[in-house]
Amino acid sequence: MRIDIDSYREILDTLSRNKSRSFLTGFGVFWGVFMLVALIGGGQGLKEMLEKTFDGFAQNTVMIWAQQTTKPYKGFRKGRWWSMEYKDIERLHQRVPELDVVAPILFAPWGRSNTAYYADQRTSPRIQGTLPEYAKVVAPRMYYGRFLNEMDILEKRKVCVIGKKIYKDLFKEGGDPCGKKIRVDSTYFEVIGVDYNTNSSMNFNGRAEEKITLPITLMQTTYNRGHQVDLIAATGRKGVVMSKITPRIRETIARAHYIDPTDEQGAMVFNTEVLFQMLDNLFRGVNFLIWLVGLGTLLAGAIGVSNIMMVTVRERTTEIGIRRAIGATPKMILSQIISESVVLTLVAGMSGILFAVLILQMLELGNTEDGILAAHFQVGFWTAIFAALIVSAMGVLAGLAPAARAMSIKPVDAMRDE
Repeated sequence: MRIDIDSYREILDTLSRNKSRSFLTGFGVFWGVFMLVALIGGGQGLKEMLEKTFDGFAQNTVMIWAQQTTKPYKGFRKGRWWSMEYKDIERLHQRVPELDVVAPILFAPWGRSNTAYYADQRTSPRIQGTLPEYAKVVAPRMYYGRFLNEMDILEKRKVCVIGKKIYKDLFKEGGDPCGKKIRVDSTYFEVIGVDYNTNSSMNFNGRAEEKITLPITLMQTTYNRGHQVDLIAATGRKGVVMSKITPRIRETIARAHYIDPTDEQGAMVFNTEVLFQMLDNLFRGVNFLIWLVGLGTLLAGAIGVSNIMMVTVRERTTEIGIRRAIGATPKMILSQIISESVVLTLVAGMSGILFAVLILQMLELGNTEDGILAAHFQVGFWTAIFAALIVSAMGVLAGLAPAARAMSIKPVDAMRDE
């Protein structure tokens, strides 16, 4: 579609003569594009924020812990309390070879109030002990230093990894705390790392940012826990569907402790795979709704453009008829009307995209802490280009009906209309 400079001037003159109408119609397109882009960026940001509440948890993870039994088994009555032991780790490796990582976790005894000190600062942390393999289950975000390693376990080193809140409470001046010693009650531990993992939905015995993590061998000795295990975190090998091996995991633990293998409450196995599938399905529906609402609003704006162009064509009946009489071809009339429609929608649409990008950028800045971006609300370059192409297509479609009306005008009818 090609038009000359004079035709573009006519387009601008036409839009100028219909400023109020063009503004109202353009606002419809502007709002439609703004809604589409803002909803896409906002939906993406909300998805990232929700995913961050489960940040670090492997999607093929099961968490196993002991609860009060609800079924009698082999002479034992229901309602019995029991606990897992360190040997259960080896049992799971032997009987459920589909498992990749099996990491035991110990917590400080219930009812015990722990207090951590550094200089004149103090805070109340949650204490846990585990193995280095636990980092493959709940990936730590190390802001400083490192996580536990094998030598920490073998030598029972008095070292610890502290969470974000513990770091901010004890080291208010900031800086790298690695190598410094904190006191937990009467025992000193050297800080080897700061974990900035702030997930808040997948919590066991407190949030990650409130925890101090010790080598499990040191935890067993310091808190006199022997061979007990409070929680077992396990991940499956690549391609393994955890829901298929969950009954075997429960049976392996249950039979070793005289628990009914069908007692799902007594031997609790929480499968995160199901949870993540629910989240995926949820956001698939949200994305569909976003595009439905955005495109619907944009279509309403395009219909408004079509209506205003219809009115413009009706008002310019005489002008169009005279142009036809002096030699203007239907193609020239078609080009002018569609071009006017495209220019109107593009100007309004690009303004909507720019405004939406500005709002999304402000949201990103508002969700940045310590230089770390909480979520990406900004849309991608190709998403913006795709939105611009949709606007252009809407402009062409909006101009088709008015253009057809303009091409049907005959010089004689135009004179009679005058």
